[in-house]
Amino acid sequence: MRSWKPAGPGALDPRFTTVRCRAPLRLGLAGGGTDLSPYCEDYGGTVLNVAINRFALTTIEPRRDGCVRFVSHDLTEEETLEAAAPLPTDTGLLLHRALYNRIVRDFRAGEPLELTLTTSVECPKGAGLGASSALLVSMIGAYRTWLGLPLGDFEVAHLAWEVERRDLGLTGGRQDQYAATFGGVNFIEFSAGDRVIVNPLQLERNVTHELEASILLGFTGVSRLSSDIIDKQIAAVRDPQASSAAIEGMHQLKRDALELKAALLREELHLAPGIINRSWLAKKNTAQGISNAHIDAIYEAAMSAGALGGKISGAGGGGFLMLFTDPLRREAVRERVEAMGVTVSRCTFSQEGVFGWRVPGQGR
Repeated sequence: MRSWKPAGPGALDPRFTTVRCRAPLRLGLAGGGTDLSPYCEDYGGTVLNVAINRFALTTIEPRRDGCVRFVSHDLTEEETLEAAAPLPTDTGLLLHRALYNRIVRDFRAGEPLELTLTTSVECPKGAGLGASSALLVSMIGAYRTWLGLPLGDFEVAHLAWEVERRDLGLTGGRQDQYAATFGGVNFIEFSAGDRVIVNPLQLERNVTHELEASILLGFTGVSRLSSDIIDKQIAAVRDPQASSAAIEGMHQLKRDALELKAALLREELHLAPGIINRSWLAKKNTAQGISNAHIDAIYEAAMSAGALGGKISGAGGGGFLMLFTDPLRREAVRERVEAMGVTVSRCTFSQEGVFGWRVPGQGR
């Protein structure tokens, strides 16, 4: 990526501008796991997800003291460093540091930036809602607004993926960065050569409203390290002879994403619970640890109270359990799982993806 600096009349001067940005978290509806390497390179991955009204938030404020300061409210961590480049990425707030390094390297020709960058995420750690990727997208969107960077949405999502997966070597898939960038309901295809196709679904309003009325999110109270489960899924794909059940589970997840997409477009929501339940069973075959006795007990209790289907969001092992209900039975399901100590909330969708803005009243 070429070095670039804003110039010319009307260009923003970052020394005097405060900006904010937000990017939505996502709920995986079907196909999650097929966006992992090497599965998506070998077989092609398909994921159906929806951006939700929970956000990763970023504020950038200018400084003039030769320092860069990172503040993470949800992690209750903060650090002040000399504005040098590159910053070390073996300690501290790694996502903040690694992205700063890329911005300075790719767009500032190595010239450091003096700033305070503050972030927060509207979900518990390890929730399975794609928070770390949404955080990176939010920070990139803030830099894009602050510096006027020439980044389109595909470039924002790909940069977030590169920082997380390549620069830092963190294990994970590809769907989260694109969901946070584009917003809305998306059917996303992944294939070899980092090829990604985002297909926004233009659902009828009655379909999206019915989905929102039908879905409950229950936080299981367990925060998990998704990389442990993802590493097992990756190992299964690399040794298909040893894990044929895992590979077939991935294939089923991909088929279910296609079927659920078709059901939503045809307004056949009565098919959704069966597809979601089938996907949950297939997902549990892709690696050990995706479910456990605690999650299974919550799922069974919800089903006995009238839920129609459910699955863990994200890699599994904990985080949020998505429950699909008849809206007329939603409160009964809520009461049943809340009695088990589960924190339950409604789910509404965000049609808007990443969005950055200058704080009003500062001018240009």
